[in-house]
Amino acid sequence: MMQICQHFLITGRVQGVSFRYYTRHKAVELGLTGWVRNLTDGRVEVTACGDASAMAQFQKWLTQGPTLARVSDIEAKTLPCQQFARFQILDTAPQ
Repeated sequence: MMQICQHFLITGRVQGVSFRYYTRHKAVELGLTGWVRNLTDGRVEVTACGDASAMAQFQKWLTQGPTLARVSDIEAKTLPCQQFARFQILDTAPQ
């Protein structure tokens, strides 16, 4: 089972729509670890690690997000693998 880590920046109507909560729920459902947080510029930032096939499902989900979200853009890049104990919601990134 190949493990990968990816970083995502999600743009659109992604704050105030429970995006972080649903992102964590989906990541846990898929067995991924990492974190999600809001950025002060209105985007959401995600780092996720796990099985490559689960990551593909997760990325596909992120392009839609939860029901009230409207994702207009998603930037993804692969990171060196990291170890996280679980998937958590972090405080908003400082400016």
